[in-house]
Amino acid sequence: MTEAERAMLAVGLMSGTSLDGVSAALVRIAEPAAGSYALDLLAFLTVPYSDPERDRLGNTITGGSARELALLDADLGAWLAGAALAVLARAGVPASALGFVASHGQTIWHEPQRASLQLGDAAVIAERLGVRVVSDFRSRDVAAGGHGAPLVPRADRLLFARPDGPRALLNLGGIANFTVVPPRGSDAPVVALDTGPGVMVIDECVRRLFPGRRFDEDGAIARTGHAVGDVVEASLAHPFFAAPPPRSTGREVFGVAYAHRLITLCKERGASAADTVATAVAVTARAIGQAAERFIPAQLCPLDIVRSGGGARNPALVRCVEEAWRGPEHRAFDDLFFDGDAKEAAVFAFLGYLTLAGRTGNEPAATGARGPRVLGRITPA
Repeated sequence: MTEAERAMLAVGLMSGTSLDGVSAALVRIAEPAAGSYALDLLAFLTVPYSDPERDRLGNTITGGSARELALLDADLGAWLAGAALAVLARAGVPASALGFVASHGQTIWHEPQRASLQLGDAAVIAERLGVRVVSDFRSRDVAAGGHGAPLVPRADRLLFARPDGPRALLNLGGIANFTVVPPRGSDAPVVALDTGPGVMVIDECVRRLFPGRRFDEDGAIARTGHAVGDVVEASLAHPFFAAPPPRSTGREVFGVAYAHRLITLCKERGASAADTVATAVAVTARAIGQAAERFIPAQLCPLDIVRSGGGARNPALVRCVEEAWRGPEHRAFDDLFFDGDAKEAAVFAFLGYLTLAGRTGNEPAATGARGPRVLGRITPA
């Protein structure tokens, strides 16, 4: 394998706000023509966190000491490296064949235009795999006055745009967000923003009200409940939902406290546990629909909406989103490209590729940064 060929093979690593586990995607990145990119998914897996690991992450995020943060940084590096080695083993590819690893890590604190901290020591990954690592993607955008998020829009524009009109790419992760990209080849700005909670609040309601369950598998709980309308309205009164883009959010705003307030409001109205989960689903979907109505200009009205993320596997949530965002055709990312669960890990591999090539990794219209920036830090092999 030549050096040029090796540089095209990469592993992307992602640990999201839902704290499910580490996602690892082995991809091949190519440039079939100037300004044109192709990304092929070769293998993908998620290594779930154990209950003690998930509890440790949650506890450290909500109030970890300096020592706990330092130890978690090192241990997360090992967990990320382990996931990378596992996806390579699945594909039968040695680490020596990689050009690089790109790691988003785990967000511990995200405060727009101030700081965004991701843990998962890149040096540990580099030592375990013997390859260079691109990490810390958000800091440069924040330093340039941006939110450091969302960053996926750069890849949405370069990899997943339609040739014939605008397209919306909707991520139903722990936090929900969408990107509306212009037709392929256009240099018009994207519209991209976090809409609010994705599955994060839904999952917290399920864990609190249905002991032993971590999420609403196949939307079975929500389908038996009915959303409490005035609780939906009260939850959507949070000032975040009225804020114009650029905007981003995380567990700091839509974490345990927000979910527990929703649970309390539902309980005060005599709602069942299933009604409470259905209410959380309705809040997520309504927030997406409202953001689309308020912030997408007529000239970027999408021809289709392509959904991915864990929430895209929840039929109850998908149905509510389709009702809240009417007009464009709703489609699954899996049906057009590759496994939608792999999208964010694969995208960070692509952003790592842009970093190593010295190319822009942010969309200033999405993050609010002062201009285009090359993102990330590089840890040598």
